[in-house]
Amino acid sequence: MKNLHLLLCLMISSLPLIAQQKTPAKLIWADEFEQNGSPDPSKWSFNIGDHGWGNNELQFYTDDLKNARVENGKLIIEAHADSNKAKGYTSARLVTKGKAAWTYGYFEIKAKLPEGVGTWPAIWMLSETNPYGRWPKSGEIDIMEHVGFDPSVIHGTVHTEAFNHSIGTDVGEVKSIPDFSTAFHTYAIDWKSDKIDFYIDDSLYFTFTNSGKSTAEWPFDHPFHLILNIAIGGNWGGQKGVDTSIWPQRMEIDYVRVYSEKPF
Repeated sequence: MKNLHLLLCLMISSLPLIAQQKTPAKLIWADEFEQNGSPDPSKWSFNIGDHGWGNNELQFYTDDLKNARVENGKLIIEAHADSNKAKGYTSARLVTKGKAAWTYGYFEIKAKLPEGVGTWPAIWMLSETNPYGRWPKSGEIDIMEHVGFDPSVIHGTVHTEAFNHSIGTDVGEVKSIPDFSTAFHTYAIDWKSDKIDFYIDDSLYFTFTNSGKSTAEWPFDHPFHLILNIAIGGNWGGQKGVDTSIWPQRMEIDYVRVYSEKPF
């Protein structure tokens, strides 16, 4: 009887601890790039064309293997000089639009970046349905941007109607990664209803907080899709021209993982 009483006491005393335990983070979407060839069409689509993409960029985005392929466990996005194209370059822009979009979660991408003046790689997110209107009203989350004329400086930025580069009010932060083009690093955001935390290699370097005022400041309450690309030149990437001697340049991506929340 004494042992039974002791067991009951232990069970009762442990109930608060059990109640406090969080539900573990779940991996809800991922691409580990395990099969060589074209990127998985069930997960990725391609944007195609050379209309400048809102930034006077030079590249013609294609869906050719030359510009986007899975090779030895990595996604390769490769930009080339190409005299057959009107603006002289090709590249690729992969999107999950129409295939996967998320509201909140932890998004982590392990990547090695291109280098050289004129390169402009990005890992970013746009609204799936633009419920508050076209850019920037429905928001943009730039998990990682790098412009080749400013080597090693990684940007994490948000764009909204109130905060965006077109009116000089964009909000973000930078972190120096000297080996950005020779080593893989993890670029991540932890997106919640009250804030977005930006990480590089699990180190927090920027937080954007929900002011609670309006969707002009915080439109981040609806599904967003992922985008991976290398742009060439453009309003920002081409501020100091484009080095014609550096091509081809590639961004290598080891994995893309989306969790329900930050897993560690």
